[in-house]
Amino acid sequence: MKTTFKALALSAVAAFSAAGAASATECIAPANPGGGWDFTCRQIGRILQEIGVTPNLVQVTNMAGAGGGVAYSAVVADRNEDADLIVAASSATTTRLAQNAYAGATADQVRWVGAIGGDPGVIVVAKDSPYQSINDLIEAVKADPAAVSFAGGSAVGGFDHLKVLMLMNRAGFSDAKSVKYIGLDGGADAITQTVGGFTQAMTGDLSEVGGFLKSGDVRALAVLSDARVAGFDDIPTAKEQGVDLVAMNWRGLYVPKGISDDDYNKWVDALNKVAASDQWKQVMTENGLAPYTLTGADFETFVGENIAEITNISKEIGIIQ
Repeated sequence: MKTTFKALALSAVAAFSAAGAASATECIAPANPGGGWDFTCRQIGRILQEIGVTPNLVQVTNMAGAGGGVAYSAVVADRNEDADLIVAASSATTTRLAQNAYAGATADQVRWVGAIGGDPGVIVVAKDSPYQSINDLIEAVKADPAAVSFAGGSAVGGFDHLKVLMLMNRAGFSDAKSVKYIGLDGGADAITQTVGGFTQAMTGDLSEVGGFLKSGDVRALAVLSDARVAGFDDIPTAKEQGVDLVAMNWRGLYVPKGISDDDYNKWVDALNKVAASDQWKQVMTENGLAPYTLTGADFETFVGENIAEITNISKEIGIIQ
């Protein structure tokens, strides 16, 4: 796998070199068309042009491979001083960096511009579950971890799993290996397991459980956002219930490390303008995203802290050494 990763990265770098320096604003989506990173580039790029930040539509380049690692390596190696380049990122990016999935790459090899929207994490239970609050569920795990299992749509060590571990960690429970988690092929399968009584709770994103909440098949114990989410106003946040956790599948950008502070600050300002625009608010409404604007130095601090926490938890459960 390492050989394949390096070959893909070198191929991407060669393609960049052949193309020469970028002459217009470009956004790299580190995946094939149609996914979340592609969505981020195309929507932000379109709005940047519509609100006059860039004179022309931003060029989107899809660069799939290694879960974002090929693009990350290519940017670091060959575009380090390109001030016209932005790259789509998400919570998956920081998770993979924390778990060393990018072949030794580190977060300080790029500069983190910000996040401007996200899909909030959520913890749900079946409609007839005895747990009425997130603290009920947390106390049940503390009392007997073997008696409470969580289903999620990501593999062991993925973001759905990490949400539960971070939740328990913030609640003062440090035995991550004892928390039972079953990784399934998507959120719908995870909800089915919980509705059927095979697991006691489901961990996922709000967008994937909305229909099940409206049908009454499940109840949400907590949304993992800073504030309650419009349209789901009856779901309390974990923070309201005394657990200081925000776990958003955020969408945002990073830029090359070697650009000037002035150019970096221009991108921070540009992303703030996108976040404040009517166009972006419409995109969030149409796509089930919650407001989540964190930019510049504050976002860089968040990224560092987030990676440190995920690294520690990943070590505890044996994902990394």
